Amino acid sequence: MKKFLLFFGILIYFNCAYASNSVSFIYINGSNNNNVKMKTWYEKGVKKLHPYLRKKFLNNSDIIKYYKNEGGLNIKEEPVIFFWGYDSKNDLAYVENKLELSKMVSSSGAYLVRNLITQFLHDAIWVQKTHNMLPVIEDLNETVKAQTKEGNSVLLYGYSAGTFVTYQYLFNKLRYVNLQNLFQTLNMNSEFMEFVKENPKKDTCISALSYSKGGFGAFTSRGHLVITQDEEKLKQLYLNIDDISETFCAPEGKIAGAVNFASPLPLFYSDISDPKYELTYYNKLMTKYILEHGIALITINFKEDPLGFPSNRNLTISEFEKILDMEIVNSKGIIYDNSSVWSKRLFPFAHTAYWSAKRSFSNAIVKSLVEGYKFQYDEKYQKKVIRQNRRQSEL
Repeated sequence: MKKFLLFFGILIYFNCAYASNSVSFIYINGSNNNNVKMKTWYEKGVKKLHPYLRKKFLNNSDIIKYYKNEGGLNIKEEPVIFFWGYDSKNDLAYVENKLELSKMVSSSGAYLVRNLITQFLHDAIWVQKTHNMLPVIEDLNETVKAQTKEGNSVLLYGYSAGTFVTYQYLFNKLRYVNLQNLFQTLNMNSEFMEFVKENPKKDTCISALSYSKGGFGAFTSRGHLVITQDEEKLKQLYLNIDDISETFCAPEGKIAGAVNFASPLPLFYSDISDPKYELTYYNKLMTKYILEHGIALITINFKEDPLGFPSNRNLTISEFEKILDMEIVNSKGIIYDNSSVWSKRLFPFAHTAYWSAKRSFSNAIVKSLVEGYKFQYDEKYQKKVIRQNRRQSEL
């Protein structure tokens, strides 16, 4: 039974419930990839990694045992590279100009530190800003749609600052918002709520609620959704929400998951832990959606990587329910962190070693997928891991 459950989890991971064994891997670049030289470096790295990673997936014994009865698994031979680095180029040029001015008045040590900060962190800070991020995730959604039109589900790979893109894509594009519940939370009047009940609609995403051509409303800097006061406009938007969702949300049932690696995500998005930040509530809804819809969200970091931050302590489903204060129904997905992978590289080079250490990295991804399902859905294995963690914490 446990073996069947594990294989069923892998089945859901690849969204075969949607009658597709074909998967596209979409790789998203990180910081310091905003010129031709660095773009070429990134693309060469992906093209070296992808064949090895694809082979690891297709040769994994757990996956083989299931898919030999399903006609096999088809992972596209060519990687799909989504590159946003050039978008920050103009802003970086401005900062570099100011950096040159500071060279005349700064000590060499201070200038060196400023230069390193500029080269390594500028893009991460740039893409984290909402007005820069939104066009990036819209472009990514078009790339995702192009793959799903070919009949493929997609697995996103976010490298370094690319983890910000994967996070914001899932947050803005997954359809976890139930409008009836949302309007009740916003204390809409009884007449409007009756209108909603008489015209039921599918769940939608954050992007569809706040799309730029005139949506339901907008989110403030504190994460509060401000709804338009024009009730007639609101009703018309509500009646059209299914069509709006098709345009602005991720293709339904086609997001297999995301692998975030070399991830500084917790450093830049620590505000989601603030209970006064209302987007925290939507993050909880997103987490519930990921677990209930068979999506895999995995974090892989080399332990020598100084910018690789663990995303979370690995939690059981009951622990997730307690933290979210929500019931998780028919859980199928996983949220799993493996930030203890040896790259066998010195720490100054570990952050850029995920391509050269492709064997260790690829093994870690497939192993984390399998172990993640076992941890959340194999009770015996889960208890074993918890006991080991307790022993280590006591040392």
